[in-house]
Amino acid sequence: MKNQEIMLKDLKYNWHPCTQMKDHEFLPLIPIKKGEGVYLEDFEGNRYIDAISSWWVNLFGHSNHYINEKIKTQLETLEHVIFAGFTHEGAVRLGERICKLTGFDKVFYADNGSSAVEIAIKMSFHYWKNKGKIRPLFFSLENSYHGETIGALSVGDVGLYKDTYKEILIKNITLPIPKDESEEETNKALKKTREIFEKYHKDVSALIIEPLIQCAGYMKMHSSLFIKGLRELCDEFDIHLIADEIAVGFGRSGSMFACEQAGIKPDFMLLSKGLTGGYLPLSLVLTTNEVYMAFYCDYKELKAFLHSHSYTANPLGIAAANATLDIFERGEVFFESGEFRIVDKPKRSVLENNKIISEYIWEKMQKFRELPNVKEIRQKGMISAIEMIDYPWEKRMGLRVYEWGLKNGVLLRPLGNVIYFMPPYVINKEEIDKMVDVAFSGIKRLNELN
Repeated sequence: MKNQEIMLKDLKYNWHPCTQMKDHEFLPLIPIKKGEGVYLEDFEGNRYIDAISSWWVNLFGHSNHYINEKIKTQLETLEHVIFAGFTHEGAVRLGERICKLTGFDKVFYADNGSSAVEIAIKMSFHYWKNKGKIRPLFFSLENSYHGETIGALSVGDVGLYKDTYKEILIKNITLPIPKDESEEETNKALKKTREIFEKYHKDVSALIIEPLIQCAGYMKMHSSLFIKGLRELCDEFDIHLIADEIAVGFGRSGSMFACEQAGIKPDFMLLSKGLTGGYLPLSLVLTTNEVYMAFYCDYKELKAFLHSHSYTANPLGIAAANATLDIFERGEVFFESGEFRIVDKPKRSVLENNKIISEYIWEKMQKFRELPNVKEIRQKGMISAIEMIDYPWEKRMGLRVYEWGLKNGVLLRPLGNVIYFMPPYVINKEEIDKMVDVAFSGIKRLNELN
């Protein structure tokens, strides 16, 4: 089959996510036949560097041989089992490993990031209710994004996704964020936040944040001091802190988890996306024994947390997650070549290799400062962003860069006027050069087109 034939058949039947489908009257829909490493390949042999890790999920490359084998092995013994009243070896192993890795006590399994957010806000509210307190409100941050189900939308602040549904959302209070990462702006935001805490804290169950990087919020970045200050306010006013590490966890921020850079531990941590290396839908809600014990009682007290998903703790997804943790523990990635292998004692850890990659990307990004239509470049860990000038949204200038990227073999999916890089960790020097150069030429040519 050829690209055009598959595209037309797809458009006849399928409704794609986060897409104005009419755009595909002029914008090609790319059918992918296979993936390998950082590359996606269509049915006509065209290859694209996956510079966004297929919506931030892929860590160690497409068709990673190690993860493939672990899923195949699991498939031969158990594909799924109900997780109420039953368990399986993979879930026991993953629960133990993730608790030891993060310092949390309990794991609640779900299917995706939005589901994890829904669980955390329900669990927080229910905790307080079990304690005899009704706290119907939540705090979240300006410019935040936590998913597109109703509860997750409610605690987000990106109008493009949220405004249409405002009449059916739960109650939420938005807190200010710093204008930049300076200590002065951080303290200003924390001062305003304290005033809001003082006024509403008795009615608030939890504050939910994306630590350090608001990914869908145009890659806005905060200092660790801001995150630490929010934790201190939650402690002072007895409010839960939910850390949404769905996008930034598993090395994206530079550390294994972003909260580590602030030296804080939230009451809930949410993990997904990179959890399975980009293979299968799975998410985790991590919490403490203190929260768990508020639900632990005789059945007749009716305090149990009655939330479930049909595919809770699916063995195939968990096999991928355990394989992903294996790679963090024993994986060796070489920036120079992108070569990957599993060894007993890695000479260079995944995070150490990521540091080399991110430093090289940052070095290459400096030339964007020369462009008159670039306002700012920024980076934290393996997430790098180029913010263009404030083009009117109707012009969709980011979409032009996206189209240019496809024509030149790089998948660059913009966030408004922000072009960003969030590649798999197995990207090599040559591939980074192409990724950055294509983005540079795509942004530069806007000056000629505009």
